Amino acid sequence: MGKMNPKYEPLFTPWKIGNVEIKNRIVLCPMGGTSLFGWMEPNHFDKEAAKFFLERARNNVGLIIPGIAPIKDTIGGRWLWQNKKMFRELKEFMEEIHKTGAKLFVQITAGMGRSWAITDSLVEIHNSPVLRTLAKPIIDVQYQSASPSVLPSRWSDKVTCREMTAAEIHEIIDAFAKTAALCKEAGVDGVEVHAVHEGYLLDQFTLKYTNHRTDQFGGSFENRYRFATAIVKKIKAACGNDYPVSLRYSVVSKTKDFCVGAMPGEEYTEIGRDMEESEKAAKYLQDAGYNMLNADNGTYDAWYWAHPPQYMPQNCNLEDVAHIKKFVDIPVVCAGRMEPDVGAQAIADGRIDAVGVARQFLADGEWITKLIEDRMEDIRPCICCHNACFNMTHYKGIANGQPFYDASHIARCALNPPTMQTDKYKIERARTPKKVAVIGGGIGGMEAAIVCAKRGHMVDLYEKTDHLGGVFIAAAAPSFKEKDKMLIAWYEREIKKYPITLHLNTEVNGIETLQVDEVIVATGAKAKKLPVAGAEYAMDAVEYLLGEKEVGENVTIVGGGLTGCEIAYDLYQQGKKPTIVEMKNDLIAVKGVCLANSSYLRDFFMTNHVPVHLETKLSEIHPDGVTVTDKAGKSFKIEADSVILSVGYDPAPAAAEGKHVHVIGDAKAVGNLRTVIWNAWDVAMRI
Repeated sequence: MGKMNPKYEPLFTPWKIGNVEIKNRIVLCPMGGTSLFGWMEPNHFDKEAAKFFLERARNNVGLIIPGIAPIKDTIGGRWLWQNKKMFRELKEFMEEIHKTGAKLFVQITAGMGRSWAITDSLVEIHNSPVLRTLAKPIIDVQYQSASPSVLPSRWSDKVTCREMTAAEIHEIIDAFAKTAALCKEAGVDGVEVHAVHEGYLLDQFTLKYTNHRTDQFGGSFENRYRFATAIVKKIKAACGNDYPVSLRYSVVSKTKDFCVGAMPGEEYTEIGRDMEESEKAAKYLQDAGYNMLNADNGTYDAWYWAHPPQYMPQNCNLEDVAHIKKFVDIPVVCAGRMEPDVGAQAIADGRIDAVGVARQFLADGEWITKLIEDRMEDIRPCICCHNACFNMTHYKGIANGQPFYDASHIARCALNPPTMQTDKYKIERARTPKKVAVIGGGIGGMEAAIVCAKRGHMVDLYEKTDHLGGVFIAAAAPSFKEKDKMLIAWYEREIKKYPITLHLNTEVNGIETLQVDEVIVATGAKAKKLPVAGAEYAMDAVEYLLGEKEVGENVTIVGGGLTGCEIAYDLYQQGKKPTIVEMKNDLIAVKGVCLANSSYLRDFFMTNHVPVHLETKLSEIHPDGVTVTDKAGKSFKIEADSVILSVGYDPAPAAAEGKHVHVIGDAKAVGNLRTVIWNAWDVAMRI
């Protein structure tokens, strides 16, 4: 083990929030699904979340802030403060946390308002008086979506959110105080109010474009911020002025219109909180009693600022957060793709007080320990995919396509299956070690090989090329996929740590020649071919991404799924002129892709006037372009120097499923990293 690089030392200095001293400057930021009080299910002490946090506490995190705990349960409608048993269990847990030297604040939310990620089935309930009445004892949809004013839902154009009553507001204020008092009694070091942040309910009250009230909670600046200030005053009255209260805070809304966000560096007219108002608001909230600002940017209309995908710049919120620190005397934390070295320097320069990190803790719970021990290369990187942690999907015609099971179990990790699933994905040594052959050195094959080796099996990994990574090498090729490239490198190093015999440049011709007990087929997928005239004039997505074929200035991409859109984005970054042709009525109209990721690409193309032809079918490819047909049946030609077909993939298994032959990942059914990696674990754990 090495000695920590000196550039990270500012991260490991103590600081205070009120009278509470924190041992270092790394904050585990709140994530939906990591609430100690359960998530969507009836409130209870969540032992899986407790395991998650205790492991991270033992790995040197300074401050833990569990994810949003609804002040009133989503399912059942019970107030948090009503479950006294839950707080008794919390007290026992806090004793274990404090043994590690870490501190913990509980984050509590007033609700989501118009940002509630309503599903299509819940839309039906919301809009039917009969169904609403029948469902109300289980889930009160109109309460969950209630907003400061009558507003359109972020997720469904079929839903109009009702205005909250003043009585409901006061009931929530009281509930915050009661809950905070119970947290203090349980030994919790502080609470965080969620949120004047991300366009959630409290934030909707503060923003002019979502608050049209004429009572004491609307109109003037003071009235719009009254809900948030009343909460902290009530908490202080119940818990004492010395009990720390943090505020999750979005500095600037980065919002141009309902469902339209602003791009990094874009000049635009802000309809939410602009920097001028934020300078005033930050001090106003401090003076009301808040002891810390846990800060980033954005709203659900500009969701990619708060949940930045790889397309967003690293440290995307730092400049705005550093600016707002000039206007307050309380500590300010910055979150949003923060890199440890950049964060450390910003702390050393006095620009921020601490670094907020969230999803990297899902991908690797030991990353701080590895940083301290100068083992940066051992850190499994978060690639900001949101495939498992926050895969709320939205496109035209679909409100939120997230399955209920995922909705109730978010904060898992595509790359690290044991995260928040410790019972399901627990590696145990095999009773009878076997000889296992893994065919295919892509992500799925490497993951299966590692899990099998950890279980004590003797593993041979066969890859027909001279390198590991498979089709993911192509996926990682664009310049903005630096974390994807790091992931491949991480896998290559992990393979070497285990007794895995690697056979590169080795194609398996007939599994019967292998003389092993079990075979895992992980040969991935191949690009689909379209039966269209002139197909020989086009290249497929993999050929482009690997640089096997050159592209000209004007490029038409046939297929507006995630890969096609990422290719168009990559081409635009290179200074080329992409055009997208897509048969469906929206871009990235597939389940499993988080709205934060998809909305960035949609907004980017709209902002930068990238031509997008929806509900348009490819008819023919020419040496100088394509002929397409729109939904009205009109055919027209799009001039292009190059044509890229990105119309999906077909499984390409090297052998069929059998008694001792297991086909996994894309070779079985084309999916994403989550399906590939989790499937590898499912199979490797039962061999």
